[in-house]
Amino acid sequence: MGRRVTLGLAVAVLVVAGLLPLAAMLFQSLESGGRFTLAAYRGMLASRREWVLLGHSLALALSATLAATALGVPLGFLLARVRLPLRRLWAFLFTLPLLLPPYIVAVAWSGLLPIRGLPGCALVLSTTFLPVVLLPAMALACSVDPRQEEAARLVAGWPRVFARIVLLQVLPGILLCAGLVFLLALGEFGVPAYLRYDVFAVESYARFSAFYDFGAATASALPLVAIALLALAGERALTRKKAVRLAPAARRCVPVSPGRCGPWISAAIGLLAAGLVLLPLGGLLFQSLEPGAYREALGRGGASLLRSVAYAAAGATALLLVGFPIGHLVHTRAFRFWRAVDSLTLLLLALAGPVVGIGLSILWNHPATNWIYGTSAILLLGYIARYTLLAQRGTRAALEQIPPSMEEAARVAGAGWTRRTLGIVLPLARRGLAATWLVSYLFCLRDMGVSMLVYPPGRDTLPIRIFTLMANGDPALVAALCCLLVLAILPPLFAAALLFQPRRRRP
Repeated sequence: MGRRVTLGLAVAVLVVAGLLPLAAMLFQSLESGGRFTLAAYRGMLASRREWVLLGHSLALALSATLAATALGVPLGFLLARVRLPLRRLWAFLFTLPLLLPPYIVAVAWSGLLPIRGLPGCALVLSTTFLPVVLLPAMALACSVDPRQEEAARLVAGWPRVFARIVLLQVLPGILLCAGLVFLLALGEFGVPAYLRYDVFAVESYARFSAFYDFGAATASALPLVAIALLALAGERALTRKKAVRLAPAARRCVPVSPGRCGPWISAAIGLLAAGLVLLPLGGLLFQSLEPGAYREALGRGGASLLRSVAYAAAGATALLLVGFPIGHLVHTRAFRFWRAVDSLTLLLLALAGPVVGIGLSILWNHPATNWIYGTSAILLLGYIARYTLLAQRGTRAALEQIPPSMEEAARVAGAGWTRRTLGIVLPLARRGLAATWLVSYLFCLRDMGVSMLVYPPGRDTLPIRIFTLMANGDPALVAALCCLLVLAILPPLFAAALLFQPRRRRP
């Protein structure tokens, strides 16, 4: 199969999974009884509640973004540039909440504190999305040319060098990370629903699931789409003149010695990690230790757990099959519309999960397409629509590490694109692609926003089972189910640790 055919098929799958459902939503909201109407949008603009929801959504997204950025940037620079005891352990602990469904973090915190409303949601989401800023900040901290810093240190002190040299170079990447946190917090559904804070994502889900009102549900989702489009415009403005990478190729970064302050700084970071991560998760584990809780959890959620693992593995494989060609397309700019494809993947990730789920329901919930909508295939379409950006960006990062000269030499020797890809690109990028598969697996495993609306009857996943039991279920049972989901996340982490452990050089 040729290059253009493969890339075209991948783009076609993305369009069917993501763009057509959004178009179907828009068409459904503008049609009533076979006639064009703007009644749903007039009702939204005239309703005071919609403006309150807009204020709540923006307040939550801004609060979570500011908190995550204010903590993630200094922590990332400290862990990357300062030789601290246990710094890898602290980085792992801060990353752990991102691997969990955000509402599980909310359940963990609610067992310790009476959190509700905006403060509780901001606490949970800033803790969950802190790694989105922390990990790129660590990479960006090591991407600055050390020769520039050394030359500047000859005429200026370290604070001025940091402000004028280091910070200015990494600022675009940090702004992109902050924007991603803003979009993820804006589209979060489970945490505001659990902590009883009304935002657009919850309203859109309620309009669809409770009243089956497609027009009102779509109108409630429109502000999220508009804000996501504005964020896309902001990203394009940042990257128009200069390519900005969230995970740039790190230079050789030699950590500086903090002197006698090192143990104290490490202890302070450890206390912060314990307070934000270990304390709530430890409380969740303690709450689940009531007699019979795990037995009941396995009885009521064991099948859902197995389905979650199977769906996540299938979803990660499908994402890699679609994301690799799209990542290759964007990396090589093979088609003129490569930027539009890249923007579409970002838009779909930025949208709330229920918005994507509503679009899929409108497009596929018909007797003629029940062979898709009534099976697990609809879940795979939802995963492709929501998380292709992860596979696409992971593929791009892996391809950027391959010297172009290797593929060019094979092309000169007469090897076609398929042979070059199978014989050169895939073997050299296998570690990066394996990491991309693991990340995709984790996000599919923790997904609830899309799955809640499109899962086949009687085939719910464990996140859905937990969410339906949180309102009226036994707290010990809910905690045990959450711990089972955490246990399902650990094997991929161990696999990643084995895959990416440093290789010993032979003497």
